[in-house]
Amino acid sequence: MKNSFKIIIWVAVVLTTVITIATALFFYQRNNASKALSDGIVNVAMDTAVDIDGQRFTRWSTPRELPLFSFQDASGKTLTLADFRGRVVLLNIWATWCPPCREEMPSLDRLNAKRGGPTFEVVALSIDRDPAQVKSFYQEFGVQTLRGYFDRTSQVSNIIRAPGVPTTLLIDQEGREIGRALGPAAWDSPQVDALIDAAQLSLSLKKNDGEK
Repeated sequence: MKNSFKIIIWVAVVLTTVITIATALFFYQRNNASKALSDGIVNVAMDTAVDIDGQRFTRWSTPRELPLFSFQDASGKTLTLADFRGRVVLLNIWATWCPPCREEMPSLDRLNAKRGGPTFEVVALSIDRDPAQVKSFYQEFGVQTLRGYFDRTSQVSNIIRAPGVPTTLLIDQEGREIGRALGPAAWDSPQVDALIDAAQLSLSLKKNDGEK
């Protein structure tokens, strides 16, 4: 009888100890998980959506490297993004037969007229097979400042994973993608100016840091 009582007491002590240790481990792990969430996930930079007069522009948390691709200018010269190094570029993939492209082209021309120069350019990259169609299109829509850039093989769209036209990428001075929009947008809007200003400021800050 006494042995049975001792066994019961021993089992009770063991169970109490196990429960105490399990409870302590539970609260320890929960506190550590909460701290990790607070220090890590909450502070991770997230991609952000910028509204451009109703069109969604997705801005990446950090600029993304782009695959190498080439295209031609109006003279037939082969170019890459390296030829635009030092400038912020708004790369617009479009076609003359695309109604949404027709809709946004005047705003791209206005943006380039306002901001185009040594530090910025709108690169309107046509996937039309016949460059003459682009020239006629520019004349029809009164496009004054956009240059002719062509990808007659339509390979660039696949390389940069553009699901359709128009697709527009904002690219920094080092040739990295800052963000993109799928579909037409009002590219001469204040929101776009702010995106360009931020990209140009980023390079200026980097240069200043390098000089210190």
